[in-house]
Amino acid sequence: MQILKKNDPIDASLARQGFIALINKPQDWTSFDVVNKIRHALKIKKVGHAGTLDPFATGLLIVGAGRGTRALSQFMNLDKTYRAVIRLGVETDTYDVTGKVVKEQDTQMITRQDVEAVINEMQGEMLQVPPMYSAKKIKGQPLYKLARKGKEVEREPQKVVIHQAKMLSWQPPLVEVELTVSKGTYIRTYAHDLGQKLGVGAMLAELARTKIGAFCLEESFELNAFIENWKQTVGQGDEDHKRA
Repeated sequence: MQILKKNDPIDASLARQGFIALINKPQDWTSFDVVNKIRHALKIKKVGHAGTLDPFATGLLIVGAGRGTRALSQFMNLDKTYRAVIRLGVETDTYDVTGKVVKEQDTQMITRQDVEAVINEMQGEMLQVPPMYSAKKIKGQPLYKLARKGKEVEREPQKVVIHQAKMLSWQPPLVEVELTVSKGTYIRTYAHDLGQKLGVGAMLAELARTKIGAFCLEESFELNAFIENWKQTVGQGDEDHKRA
């Protein structure tokens, strides 16, 4: 199955054979929004993705179309790398910038050395409690639906692995971190837990997924550029596309 990167040529055979494409998800789009846009623009019925990104996040999304959807499962378990900007001293109900502020604390006493020490400590295998605002299901009910009703339920801690964590910049109260993590790791929860260990709370302010396995964000198509390229070289979609 061909994996399309931004400098790869696009030709009509892809509509029949199916493909995998590396797409840079725009901010404020859900992963399903991207899939839906590609499905309608390319006139291909079967389109899916290999790993959800939160709407406020940007970055690498692996999309499969036509027969390419059958190959998506091979990408699901790959490690992922993120660049995260974490805001110390503010906690929200969603653990990120989209949520309601529930607590604020002074961070003036926190030093770069304090933050680096905790980042270094939070590596390797660990248990992580999924956030209430997540798609994880408890007894068939997505947690975020319960959270929106003001309900909080006990969540079983999940085993995750932080393979690598590195501070990229420190501009108090903001810290930028690069993280390489296992499947199922919530970066929002990582930010929350970092704040708890520092004693001042924290939330995730920005997030970009830069790598999935060996595939890099730099290799990805901008969504609109991919669609325009397709339309120019393959066309608006014909009966072969619709059957893909």
